[in-house]
Formats: sequence, structure tokens, C-alpha cells
Amino acid sequence: MRPFDELCPAPPHWDLDWPRVREAFPWVRELAGVEQDPVHHAEGDVEVHTRMACEALAQLPAWRARPVGERVRLFAAVLLHDVAKPRCTRRGADGRVTAHGHSRAGDLTARRLLWEAGAPIGWREHVAALVRHHQVPFWALERPDLRRIAFRVSLLARNDDLVLLATADILGRRCGDASEVLDHISLYAEYCAEQRCLDAPRAFPSDHARFWFFRRPDRDPDYAAHDDTRSTVTLMSGLPGAGKDHWIAEHRPGVPVVSPDALRAELGVRPTADQRPVAAAAVERAREHLRAGRSFVWNATHLSRDLRGRSVSLAADYRARVEIVALEAPPRVLRERVERRAAPVPAAAVERMVRRWECPDPTEAHRVVRRVTG
Repeated sequence: MRPFDELCPAPPHWDLDWPRVREAFPWVRELAGVEQDPVHHAEGDVEVHTRMACEALAQLPAWRARPVGERVRLFAAVLLHDVAKPRCTRRGADGRVTAHGHSRAGDLTARRLLWEAGAPIGWREHVAALVRHHQVPFWALERPDLRRIAFRVSLLARNDDLVLLATADILGRRCGDASEVLDHISLYAEYCAEQRCLDAPRAFPSDHARFWFFRRPDRDPDYAAHDDTRSTVTLMSGLPGAGKDHWIAEHRPGVPVVSPDALRAELGVRPTADQRPVAAAAVERAREHLRAGRSFVWNATHLSRDLRGRSVSLAADYRARVEIVALEAPPRVLRERVERRAAPVPAAAVERMVRRWECPDPTEAHRVVRRVTG
């Protein structure tokens, strides 16, 4: 994935050319001058830490032993792991510097940057997942939901990648508790190995068993849940212009469709007006299909995990099988499609959507399909 592969340290010297990295990525230059908590980051600002973490990664024998493609992907994750700190860092009234929420915000930012750079979906989502979870191994032993998190990481990326990222993160700091945190990271790796999810996705008896494991915290992951579904809800997810209508016409002809766009026209609600009546009508229309045990397509943007979760929960309550079809298009194609619409979506509105876009993952549904259109 260019330009990461061109900048990634390589044999025989494994050198990191930081000036070229700064020149290639504006978001790296934005890390300069961003303060950090001196207790955990005595090395300097976020750019200094990111450079040191990349240098630490390049010295790890386990990273050097990986195939070149995996090395490049991990290098990208280390470069991006603190990319959201410029907008998440705050100095409190007590003088302490914090960056609360930078991991989740980093996931969103990494996705946007890599989408704009043309990264393949799987590669991009692997990196974004590592960025989102990069602090998990530090505090893993304190998490009551550790098993679910470890399983989720294994399905989105790889836990052994997460261990290498976390190790480089700690070695790229000057802090007093580094050896203690490295012990925590090592214990996390051992835990993942015991749970059969260190270097491969955690296996489940079926997609139905996986679906319900992530919906019920006390679920046994090895329990072969009886599949009692009686219909299928196809949940569309994608930005305006991603090609959802075209996909439905081609792949689900004749299947009922619940569409907020159609309901807006039916109810006479303008796009700029209060959308709560439209949302309520969509939920009630979906309930009608679910009560009847009828399969249907729910055609909305469903860009955030939270919004999808509401629709998925409703479908699960009525014993429906859930498939999510996530469509996307390259930025240029997306803009051209939106501009050609009879009622174009304002560019600023699309940009706001991109900044909160969370790509669906296998923990959310029985089946997730990801496709690039155009």
C-alpha cells in the first residue's frame, strides 16, 4: 500500500527516514507540538513519540520476521495510532494533559485517511481496528469484558499484531512504568493464545453462535446455538452515492424495501426538516415486515455502529437473520455521483458523514458483505 511500503523500514539496515515520512503525510506534521502527559510520555510531543514508536517497531525481531506485507501494515498502524491526539488532547484545570477518546477517534480518522488514499477495504479496516484497540493490552487484566474484546480484535485484525503495536508504543516512550506495562502486554498475548485467538480469528460453531455471543455477555462462545431465525433483514450501509439503490435493484429484486428517502417523499418531510417522524415511520414499517416473518431490505446510510445496532436489535427481537451490505466508492466517484443527483447532498454534509463513518464488522451481524462500487 503506497506510500507506506516505500517508507517502511526494510533490510538490511532497517532505517527509518523520518523527514520523508513527514513530507509524505500532512497528518504526521500535525502531531508536532501536541502536548502529552509527562508521567507516561516524558519523551516529548506526539510526533516525537510516534517517531520513537516506529523506530522501536523496526528493532523488534518478531516484526522483522514477518512477511513484507504484514510489516508494512503494522508500520502504518504505528504511524496512525495517535493520529487523533491533536483534536482530543486537553489540559484540565489541574494542569494535567489528557487525550480521552483518542483511540476511537483515531479509528475514524485512520479510516478516512486510508479511504482517501485508496487503501483496500480489508487492509484499511485491519489498520483502523489496531488503532482503535491499541491501548487494550496495557489494561487488559482490569477489563471484565476482556474475552469479547480479544475475540473482536481477532475478527477485525489480529491480536499478535496488536501485541506488536502495543510493544512498539511502550518502547517509544520514556516513562517509569514501561517494564510493568510490557508484562501486561505479554500476559495479554498469553491470554489470547489460551483463548485460541492470538494469530487467527476466533472460531465459532456457526455465524448464529457468533452473532449471539456478541449480543449476550454471558454467552459460551463454543455453544452451538440453535438457529431459529424465520426471515432475513438486509441492512444497507454506506455514504450517499455509494450505490445502495443500484445494489438492491440488482441483488434483491422484488424484496420489500424500507427506505427513509421514500418515506420522506411519502410523508412530505423535507430533508432539512425534523427527521424524527421519518425515523419512527421506518421503524414501524420494519416492524410490520418482522411481525409477518417477511424478509426485507432496510435501505439507509447506517454509518455508525450505534445506528446499525438499533436496527439489528429490532431485527433480532423478531428472530430475523441479519446481513449487512456495506457499500463504498472511491472519493472522486462518490463526489461525482452525489453532484449528479437531482437533489445533491451538500458536500459539507457528506464530509460530516465521512468523519463519523464506522465500517460494519463480523461482530454486528450473521453476515457482512463489503463491496467497492465504481
